[in-house]
Amino acid sequence: MTKQYNLIATAAAGIEALVGKELRNLGIDCEVENGRARFSGDLETIATTNLWLRTADRVKIIAGEFDAYTFDELFEQVKAIPWEDYLPYDAEFPVAGRSIKSKLYSVPDCQAITKKAIVERLKEVYHRPARVPLPETGAFFQLEVALLKDHVVLTIDTTGPSLFKRGYRLEKGGAPLKENMAAALIELTNWRKDRPFYDPVCGSGTLCIEAALIGHNIAPGFNRSFACEKWDWVDSDIFEKVRAKADEQADYEIELDITGSDINGRMIEIAKANAEEIGLGDSIIFKQQAVKDFKTDKEYGVIVANPPYGERLGEEASVRQLYKEMGEVFRPLETWSKYILTSDLTFEEFYGAKTTKKRKLYNGAIRTDLFQYWGKRPPRKGKKDE
Repeated sequence: MTKQYNLIATAAAGIEALVGKELRNLGIDCEVENGRARFSGDLETIATTNLWLRTADRVKIIAGEFDAYTFDELFEQVKAIPWEDYLPYDAEFPVAGRSIKSKLYSVPDCQAITKKAIVERLKEVYHRPARVPLPETGAFFQLEVALLKDHVVLTIDTTGPSLFKRGYRLEKGGAPLKENMAAALIELTNWRKDRPFYDPVCGSGTLCIEAALIGHNIAPGFNRSFACEKWDWVDSDIFEKVRAKADEQADYEIELDITGSDINGRMIEIAKANAEEIGLGDSIIFKQQAVKDFKTDKEYGVIVANPPYGERLGEEASVRQLYKEMGEVFRPLETWSKYILTSDLTFEEFYGAKTTKKRKLYNGAIRTDLFQYWGKRPPRKGKKDE
């Protein structure tokens, strides 16, 4: 029988439900918790989720979990886990750590004890002398010991660099939006691939590129590798199979209406280069243009924007002028839906209209709101506008 693993996909606060939705769309049952979604599966599941999850940060194997109230309990229960099932004798395995509301609150101590317990276990299993250190010259395994209210979860990261690193961003702007956060914003809108998509402050093009990836049904991890591919117990054929299947599922022929503009011509050049890097240069139109100059005859489009927040001293006035211009230009577009992410909670005042809905999100460590203005729905076939 194929070995099954208990797994988690980690996510930024506020978008865990999106990760859960993605997993279910992949046919994977899951339970959504704060900052993560739990699921189970085999090595093909690990490969599939790494390749396809757009909004998650990492996919991790749960090596063990238990309650611990003393360092002795932590040591013994860590040592009881069959680490030899995962770690070869020469594995390089640093241990990260965190502790929240737990009796064992010293993170460095928890890390050191976890490491010591694993080392002792591996030396006994591999029949190595107690005084000789493990070489740690082999494959890399990032471990973590995480304590929450005295409950310990030990994980092994299968991903490596975070899933937001798709591999296409050659350059970025001053305040870039991570790729998985950009994908999350798009998933929170009513955009579909048959509708116009517009980012009026596109910067390095991340929102537009993520929309194109979604529109073409291209796996976001298609152009990168993952940490677990270097592990000797992970058959390379599994990833080849999953990548081949993903390539078959992509729709490269569909024509998308995706446009990004920015007042900064240098950023437009960067956006074009990033789109070319992932092979989507023909799917997106990038042009230098100020927000106030935007005009369109199209209907039922979707605007998604991550404008400057005015966090730096002296920027507030110019940013709020931009918000005012957005309101003047976008408000008359009654059939368009608009989604604007900003940390300025007075945005509505300068935009000039109350939102349909707001959603609290975190862009990195910055608390933001997604201000949503829903446009009129397209008429149903054979019926007048609703």
